[in-house]
Amino acid sequence: MAETNRPLANRILYGLLFGVVAGLATLGLGQYSPGSLEFMRKVSTNVFDPVGQVFLRLLFFVVIPLVFASLAAGVAQLGRLDRLGPLAGRTFALFFLNMAIAVGLGLLMMNVLRPGDHLDASAKAMLMQEFGGAAQKHVAVSAATPAVSLSGIVEMFMPKNLFGAVVGHTNGTIGDILPLILFALLVGVVGTQLAEAKREQLLSALDLVSELMTGIVRLALRLAPFAVPLMIYGVIVKVGLDILIALGVFALGCLAVMLLHLFGTMSIWLRLWTDRKPLAFFRDIRGVLVTAFSTSSSNATLPAALECSKDTLGLKPSVAGFVLPLGTTMNMSGTALYEGCVVLFVAQVFGVDLSIGQQLTLLFLSVLSAVAVAGIPGGSLPLIAGLLVTFGIPAEGIGIVLGVDRILDMARSMTNVGSDLVTTVVVDAQERKADAASA
Repeated sequence: MAETNRPLANRILYGLLFGVVAGLATLGLGQYSPGSLEFMRKVSTNVFDPVGQVFLRLLFFVVIPLVFASLAAGVAQLGRLDRLGPLAGRTFALFFLNMAIAVGLGLLMMNVLRPGDHLDASAKAMLMQEFGGAAQKHVAVSAATPAVSLSGIVEMFMPKNLFGAVVGHTNGTIGDILPLILFALLVGVVGTQLAEAKREQLLSALDLVSELMTGIVRLALRLAPFAVPLMIYGVIVKVGLDILIALGVFALGCLAVMLLHLFGTMSIWLRLWTDRKPLAFFRDIRGVLVTAFSTSSSNATLPAALECSKDTLGLKPSVAGFVLPLGTTMNMSGTALYEGCVVLFVAQVFGVDLSIGQQLTLLFLSVLSAVAVAGIPGGSLPLIAGLLVTFGIPAEGIGIVLGVDRILDMARSMTNVGSDLVTTVVVDAQERKADAASA
């Protein structure tokens, strides 16, 4: 967020805290008055959720045009095509390192705490009964996903109908971002070859699109102080105390290691590779982090992240426009961490021991699968089901974690977005050093 938007960021944060406190208070009251809890759950579903969806849909509206405009402009602004290779190389290397460290921390935590060993049979049965039906849907989606092949990769990045793939085929998706990314890269690459006057016209048009989308984001964020507490409240009252208690060790362990990676590992990166102070940096991006947490969506947070990178962090537009849209799809450290933790947790519940070699394979597969996750709420669940099958673990076991998935989805989205911004800052610092060395 821009400096002038800090009061708004504070209001969003206070609203989030109010929603958490109100939700926990309602759960506490529900222990003495189950009827009141059931009533508030209905109110949340029928009233609060639609209000929250208005806020989310406004953000989703701008994702596709903003990803295209930002990424195409980021490449075109390089001016010379030979600068794209080093920029892309630094970016993808940091993406992989970020996700690998995150998954490694998650697996270490799961091996130390072993929360799956402490889940008793009655709690397991209760969770499967409550969420088994929903789990089957994610298993079915995973089963319907074609196996990775060369032709499948071509179709993934270059579908026959670009616009059909991008806009999505159902109301439940915002479409596939990967073809859009490739198309934007191609437009940017061709843009670098245009005459200077035409290249400036292209950049002006793309900047205009970005400004229009940013205006819609600012309009959406005016609703955030009201929508965020309602969404958070609804999530908490629907989860329930029984589920929170049953999965408490797993959920708290995942949350702790996500925060460790975001504020620990990323602080080390800032210290090692930039001249920014971690505390000041995270204070500057807190509005973006709150948006990511409340929306559970990297895609929905991209507009706020781009605005923050330019107005508050002062990053080069070519770097921010290139790294952040790519990071939204490919730099999913929180998601990769969570996938590894869930697979190991469910394996522990079902008494399946994964060797060190298998866990290293799990680390690698978690990183790869996280890249394919849609940046929307719950986008990782079908891929987790596929990972469970890969290691001989009952895929239906994903139902055990569905009770707290929504809460942890919020945390991993915040980790994803925070890591994206840190990675962008690091790449920006490296690009400035390279420019100074070549001057």
